[in-house]
Amino acid sequence: MKIHKVYIVVGLIIAFGLFFELVAHADETNEETRITFSQTVQIPGQVLPAGTYIFQQADPNSDLNLIQIFNSDRTVLYATLQTVPVERMDVTGETTITMAEPEAGKPDVLVKWFYPGRLTGHEFVYSKQQEQEIAQARQQTFVGSQLMPSAEAAGE
Repeated sequence: MKIHKVYIVVGLIIAFGLFFELVAHADETNEETRITFSQTVQIPGQVLPAGTYIFQQADPNSDLNLIQIFNSDRTVLYATLQTVPVERMDVTGETTITMAEPEAGKPDVLVKWFYPGRLTGHEFVYSKQQEQEIAQARQQTFVGSQLMPSAEAAGE
């Protein structure tokens, strides 16, 4: 009889440990990332004021390219956006974003977002006209909060 109780206790400990392992990695599943912008930033369809935002996959089980953007405490959903997968050459341990600097007076445009440790990221989809402007604009890549020199950023 005591052997059965030991097996039950061991089973519960293992199950409990697995549960906390899954909870600890929940952010990896949907690529939840906090990004703080010090100035206004354009995303497809709108401009976000300076502030902290949460980026995540809307449904990592079915559509990896559907991204949601929330305010920092998740009380406001600013956008649900379709993205296209984009590859980079080198993995970084920090969030990486690429911004385009359009003509003077317009906010920077968010072009790409890479979750830490991943080779595949998300490229935001803009109108044909905006895509042409982005292609002609100077682009800067930030790894964490550090601006990468253009030679290093070319590795994405």
